[in-house]
Amino acid sequence: MSASRTPGHSRLTKAHKLSIAGVATLSAAAVAFSLVPADVAEAETISAAPVAWTQAVNGTQTKALYGHLSTQHVIADANAKAAAVAAKAKADADAKAKAAAAAKKAREQKAAASRSAARTPVFANNLDGWIKEALFIMKKEGIPGTYAGIHRNIMRESSGNPMAINNWDINAQNGIPSKGLLQVILPTFKAYHVKGTKFDQYDPVANIVAACNYAADRYGSMDNVNSAY
Repeated sequence: MSASRTPGHSRLTKAHKLSIAGVATLSAAAVAFSLVPADVAEAETISAAPVAWTQAVNGTQTKALYGHLSTQHVIADANAKAAAVAAKAKADADAKAKAAAAAKKAREQKAAASRSAARTPVFANNLDGWIKEALFIMKKEGIPGTYAGIHRNIMRESSGNPMAINNWDINAQNGIPSKGLLQVILPTFKAYHVKGTKFDQYDPVANIVAACNYAADRYGSMDNVNSAY
């Protein structure tokens, strides 16, 4: 009795089954073969990636280092230039201040000299002028005496001759003759010489001032001397 067949249903023969199995096997092999190169390429890509990343990082760091050094160099150069400008400005200011101080000192000295010249009168080079100049100095030094007292003693001692010398009295015999307008011996002149006058017994002004200084110490004033002293 023949079996009945369902419409649309086909029966696979053994040959068909073998053919299908073969195709399946070949397909699996093809799939497996196609997967191997992909895995190897991926592995190579993965293994190469750290090298490329390291190179990229190193390059970036190098560029950053060069950039940092360049910035530091620019800053250092700018600081050096600023320091040089500041030093020059200070030197210029110091030079100007020094010049100004020197100019001020010169002006002050000139003004002082002018005031001194204005305060110091010009005295005649004669007996009247010598006595007046001596009195001018004596006043500053606090040495007492008057024109009349000085003039009187000068006329008695030397008659107004500034080069007068006594070569016969006891002082002369002792080797220290009296000299000048007021006949002063050298030890007395040395002891009572007033700074600012000439150190010369024959100088009329120095002689008068030293003699009056001695008389003030010994007699209170040249005005009190009326004879040899």
